[in-house]
Amino acid sequence: MILAAGEGRRMRPLTDHTPKPLLEIAGKPLLEHHIIRLKTAGFDDLVVNASYLGHQIASFCGDGSQWGVKLRLSLEDAPLETAGGIIEALHWLQGEPFAVVNGDVFTDFPFAALRHARLAQGHGHLVLVANPEHHPRGDFVLREGEVEQMPAQGDDRGGATDSLTFSGIAVYDPLFFAGYARGKRPLKPLLDSAIRDGRLQGKCYTGMWTDVGTPERFTALSQSVA
Repeated sequence: MILAAGEGRRMRPLTDHTPKPLLEIAGKPLLEHHIIRLKTAGFDDLVVNASYLGHQIASFCGDGSQWGVKLRLSLEDAPLETAGGIIEALHWLQGEPFAVVNGDVFTDFPFAALRHARLAQGHGHLVLVANPEHHPRGDFVLREGEVEQMPAQGDDRGGATDSLTFSGIAVYDPLFFAGYARGKRPLKPLLDSAIRDGRLQGKCYTGMWTDVGTPERFTALSQSVA
């Protein structure tokens, strides 16, 4: 599943008339980079969610046949946030563990590695990266493959020096979302619950990754990969 429903408010004015996943890097929309790389990695059954300017994403994606994939659009009347968007599309994702990729990141992460993730029922697996300049504290700590919470600020048990940032790339067993009703729902509380229950694993990726979250970062990325 590629998450493409956000409004991209921090990207304005670039997103005033174009949804963020359709902004072009190196001659292709961010969304198309993901579709092509997922197809190359062996993913040929994709779901894309959309909301803000969703008709543009629907028109761009079609049925996916131009890339040799089966693509279905999960159209949200209003953005449901990350977990809400996934839950809304679960009827297309049931059965086996599935990969999720944020539509507003640019990366050379080898998506084929996600196809080999082995998850217990109800578990998730996050790809973590080094903390970018705009997010120096990070999100989580990784200990022997287990994702753990960050120490509280001021805690002297290591602080944030070994923290990592969630890349927006993950694999989930469908039961990870069991018991949660449809509707607007952020992902963080679900991740926190999974950490408490020992159901969240992860790995650190040291290759190229950028969160295309502001016009400045978009411009810098465009120049670096031109």
